Amino acid sequence: MDNKLLDILVCPVCKGPLVYKKEQAELICKGDRLAYPIKDDIPVMLEQEARELPAEEEV
Repeated sequence: MDNKLLDILVCPVCKGPLVYKKEQAELICKGDRLAYPIKDDIPVMLEQEARELPAEEEV
Protein backbone atom coordinates (compact mmCIF):
# COMPACT_ATOMS: atom_id res chain seq x y z
CA MET A 1 0.00 0.00 0.00
CA ASP A 2 1.15 3.48 -0.84
CA ASN A 3 1.88 5.48 2.34
CA LYS A 4 0.44 8.66 0.83
CA LEU A 5 -2.85 6.86 0.22
CA LEU A 6 -2.87 5.48 3.75
CA ASP A 7 -2.41 9.00 5.13
CA ILE A 8 -5.60 10.30 3.49
CA LEU A 9 -7.92 7.29 3.84
CA VAL A 10 -10.44 7.35 6.70
CA CYS A 11 -13.29 5.12 7.74
CA PRO A 12 -16.31 5.92 5.54
CA VAL A 13 -18.66 5.34 8.50
CA CYS A 14 -17.12 7.46 11.28
CA LYS A 15 -14.34 9.32 9.40
CA GLY A 16 -11.86 7.95 11.94
CA PRO A 17 -8.30 6.78 11.27
CA LEU A 18 -7.52 3.37 9.82
CA VAL A 19 -4.79 0.89 10.73
CA TYR A 20 -3.13 -1.06 7.91
CA LYS A 21 -2.80 -4.80 8.58
CA LYS A 22 -0.54 -6.08 5.82
CA GLU A 23 -0.79 -9.77 6.81
CA GLN A 24 -4.59 -9.75 6.55
CA ALA A 25 -4.71 -7.27 3.62
CA GLU A 26 -7.16 -5.10 5.55
CA LEU A 27 -7.66 -1.58 6.83
CA ILE A 28 -9.03 -1.61 10.37
CA CYS A 29 -11.27 1.00 11.99
CA LYS A 30 -10.81 0.56 15.75
CA GLY A 31 -13.78 2.78 16.62
CA ASP A 32 -16.35 0.87 14.57
CA ARG A 33 -14.53 -2.49 14.74
CA LEU A 34 -14.71 -2.87 10.97
CA ALA A 35 -12.11 -4.35 8.63
CA TYR A 36 -12.10 -3.11 5.05
CA PRO A 37 -10.54 -5.54 2.55
CA ILE A 38 -7.71 -4.68 0.18
CA LYS A 39 -8.10 -6.46 -3.16
CA ASP A 40 -5.34 -6.26 -5.80
CA ASP A 41 -3.75 -3.39 -3.81
CA ILE A 42 -7.02 -1.40 -3.93
CA PRO A 43 -8.84 -0.66 -0.65
CA VAL A 44 -12.55 -1.51 -0.85
CA MET A 45 -14.00 1.28 1.28
CA LEU A 46 -17.64 0.19 1.22
CA GLU A 47 -19.46 -0.43 4.50
CA GLN A 48 -21.29 -3.43 3.06
CA GLU A 49 -17.94 -5.03 2.09
CA ALA A 50 -16.40 -4.53 5.54
CA ARG A 51 -16.00 -7.39 7.97
CA GLU A 52 -17.22 -6.85 11.54
CA LEU A 53 -14.49 -7.67 14.02
CA PRO A 54 -15.55 -10.03 16.82
CA ALA A 55 -15.07 -8.76 20.38
CA GLU A 56 -12.27 -11.24 21.05
CA GLU A 57 -10.22 -10.14 18.01
CA GLU A 58 -7.55 -7.62 18.90
CA VAL A 59 -7.33 -4.44 16.81
